[in-house]
Parts: sequence; structure tokens; C-alpha cells
Amino acid sequence: MKNIFIFLLLSVFADDINRIAAINRIKKEAEQAYQNENYKEAVSKYSILVDSLGQKDDKVLLNLSNAYFKVNDTLNAKYLYNQLTDTEDPAIKSLAYQQLGIMANNQNKYQESLYFFKNSLKANPDNEDSRYNYELLKKLLENQQNQNQQNQQDQNQENNKDQDQQEQEQQDQQQQNEQNKEEQENQQDQQESEEQQNQDKKQDPSRQEEQEKDQQQENESQPEPQKLEDMKISEEMAKKILEAMRNNEIQYLQQQRRKPTKSQDSGKPDW
Repeated sequence: MKNIFIFLLLSVFADDINRIAAINRIKKEAEQAYQNENYKEAVSKYSILVDSLGQKDDKVLLNLSNAYFKVNDTLNAKYLYNQLTDTEDPAIKSLAYQQLGIMANNQNKYQESLYFFKNSLKANPDNEDSRYNYELLKKLLENQQNQNQQNQQDQNQENNKDQDQQEQEQQDQQQQNEQNKEEQENQQDQQESEEQQNQDKKQDPSRQEEQEKDQQQENESQPEPQKLEDMKISEEMAKKILEAMRNNEIQYLQQQRRKPTKSQDSGKPDW
């Protein structure tokens, strides 16, 4: 019975020795693969240490996270880095935050990246890489903010300029419209006047003929000064005669004296 117990003890001891030897060997192979930039093999070796051999200490997890990061497996890398932010080791905690900051920066999440670098420095103020990244990113964000403000000011000025120009164009257009309207009204008035004249010209021919006849009679009946003298009719009398003719009050005038129906006495005047 005693011999069996010793055998079992030796077997367990031998298994532990073999297990430790295997762990050390795989660790060495994983580190060598990582140094040789064979990151896929490094992921495989570190995964064996974590999943099969139960090696979940912070250093192994950090190395596996870095290997995932190198093969662009950001999902697993981020998951393990987030786990390591709860570690009690300040150096590893700082490195985990630093890597999260780099990953956020690569995704253009600058504010998030700045937050991670800041926490990295809180965990380990001696982390110069995180300090450099933090200061550089902070400066870039400040410059970007200043540039955005300047761009906004320039855009506002440009918008104001465009607005002023648009208002001026509207005023010019309004003046042009008013001028066009005035010209159209003038043209319309002129057209109406011309149409009225044409309409007057196209009036009833009989009426036009009558007006022309009346005008002709008026012209013919208008005595000339010399004829009035010959007829011994004063100008005033001629006007009265013409007025009477216009009013159709007389039909004709006898220009000579009427001959007496009786013989006159030679001793009396002939009138």
C-alpha cells in the first residue's frame, strides 16, 4: 500500500514537472514567434497557454492581446485590453489603456483616444509613450478646433456676403421690374392711342364723307377779304351770314339789289 502511494505521488510530481516544462517551452516559442513577427503563431501559442494550460496571468494576457492586435483581430484585442484595465499591476494597466488609445485613434475616435491616454498616464505617470501620444493628440485637437472655428467664421462671412449680394440683386431686379412695367404701360398707352386713331380713320364712310363735305363747304363759303371788299359787305356782316348758313336759317343770299316793282320818282333817291 505504501509503495502504491509513493508511486502515485511520484506520478503527480512528474506530471507537474512535465506541465511546467511544457508551459515554459510554449512560452518561449510564443515569445520567439512574436519577436520574429510571426504573429499568427504567437496567437496560437499564447492561446494554448491561456485556454489549455490555464495560464491567465496578466503578462500572458497582455502578450496575447498584443498578438491579436498585430493580426488586426481588434475584437479580441480590445476585449483582453479592457480586462487588463482592472489589473492591480500599474504598468500593465497603463499599457492596456495605451493600446486602447491607439486603437481608438486608428478609428478616428480622437476624444475617446485622448481619454484612454489620459488614464494610461494616471495608472503610470512614467509611461512616456502615452505622455507623448496624449500631448500630441491634445495639440492636434486644439488646432482642429481652432481651424473649425476659423472655418465657421469664414463661412459666416461668406454667407453674409452672399446674403448682401442676394439682397442687392433683388433690389436691382425689383427696380428693373418696375422700369419694365412702366415701359409696358407707356407702350400700352401708345398702342391704345394708335388704335383709337386707326378706329377714327375707319369710322362710317358716310359720316366721314359728310364731315369732308361740310369742311369743304365751310372752306368754300369762307370769303376772302378781297371778295368781301368787292361785294361791299363788311367782314362782320359776312360772319353773320356764314353763321346763318351753318344754322340753316337761310338758303341763299341775293348779292345785288332788287329792282323796284314801280317806277320811282326822279326826284326821290333810289332806295
